[in-house]
Amino acid sequence: MGGVSGLIYSTVPIVVFVPVNSFWGLTAAIWAAIGAAAAILVLRLVRRDNIQPAISGFIGVAICAFIAHRTGSAKGYFLFGIWTTLLYAGLFVLSIIVRWPLVGVAWEALNGKGTAWRKNRRVLYAYDIATAGWAVVFAARYVVQHWLYNHNDTGALAVARIGMGWPLTAVAALLTIVLVRRAERIESAEEADVDADSADAGPAENGPAASVDDRPASSADDRPPASADDR
Repeated sequence: MGGVSGLIYSTVPIVVFVPVNSFWGLTAAIWAAIGAAAAILVLRLVRRDNIQPAISGFIGVAICAFIAHRTGSAKGYFLFGIWTTLLYAGLFVLSIIVRWPLVGVAWEALNGKGTAWRKNRRVLYAYDIATAGWAVVFAARYVVQHWLYNHNDTGALAVARIGMGWPLTAVAALLTIVLVRRAERIESAEEADVDADSADAGPAENGPAASVDDRPASSADDRPPASADDR
């Protein structure tokens, strides 16, 4: 949600944490990461940017730093992110299973279109694929980073966190854009078909009633003269 700048800012505390830990130890690295997150928050405030991503990032860094402090290991800094990616992957998969794909829910909610899109199987399928793409991204992050965590490779963990952040996010975002636009085209085409059918049905429904109402009423002067038998 923080855009490109949010992706960049999210990597700063990690880039700061790893070298400081290597040269000055875990405690200094923890404070350096927290200081970097606080500096980003202040910078966004000064620039009057959207500070919500910065606040979320600061809280995330604080949680990671706390876990690293409690575990007494630098690799503990990455533990929160590792399990968070697994949680995200599970939520995205579950949303597909229950037929409420999260990409569709989020996009349609942001555009105020309600839930009518779920009745269209082609639209639902497009959102399923987009949601599955994000699930694969999160699952890949978990598998790789969890493996590196178990092998106590803090430096590789930092590289994996950054390397699997920007590139995979860009791929998933591109897939999402393509599929969302396809879903919108399907919805627009079907709405146009419905409007066309309504327009065609309108004159046919109103025609007979109009013809009956438009007939002139017969007057007494138009009646034929009465015959002698009728008198």
